[in-house]
Amino acid sequence: MNPQSAVRDPQSSARPRLALVNYGMGNLRSVAKAFEVSGAEVRIVEQAVQIEGADGLVLPGVGALPDCVGALNASGLGEAVRRWIGEDRPFFGVCLGMQALFDSSEEGDCRGLGIFPGAVRRFRLPPELKVPHMGWNPVVFRQSGAALAAGMRPEGEPFYFVHSYHCVPADAALTFGECDYGGPFVAAIARGRCVATQFHPEKSQAAGLRLYRNFVGLCRPVHA
Repeated sequence: MNPQSAVRDPQSSARPRLALVNYGMGNLRSVAKAFEVSGAEVRIVEQAVQIEGADGLVLPGVGALPDCVGALNASGLGEAVRRWIGEDRPFFGVCLGMQALFDSSEEGDCRGLGIFPGAVRRFRLPPELKVPHMGWNPVVFRQSGAALAAGMRPEGEPFYFVHSYHCVPADAALTFGECDYGGPFVAAIARGRCVATQFHPEKSQAAGLRLYRNFVGLCRPVHA
């Protein structure tokens, strides 16, 4: 980060600046609004150079993963995300924004960004369980005491899901939250200041906003 680009207006210095990636898929406004309510300034970016000066990077997800990864790589944002996470800067991925971080996916037999070893697999469930998995389900956070899980009930919090595929990390220690739908699956991952969720916090009311506020807290600069 260029130190000069991080200089803030005194009136806005308490609000971390988040860069919200637009790769041409889905409505970003609900994610932006939820982060604004959670205490951040949000700007939508479409090129890697536009993330300069941001305190946190957000990769939302709606649509098909092959299109998402293709658009990120074509714009240079794929490599920017790799560098950002590699430098342990605050990152939040939502839904496809979580799936894109892994090596590969069964959706379109595509390659991901390869930031974390593992694969994205389609649900294989009994006939009575519908795919996509859609609706409210409790998530239990496994890293007890972590700053990101602050305020979450140990017995689980309800979050809203819409997905047909789920992430299978090669490293089980990456798991931050678990859900059960025909069996347990990884609902969130975390490492350092990188967090990503299969569910949609912006659609998850109080618990979702609490998680976003916890992330915004990680983005606050150490000095104003």
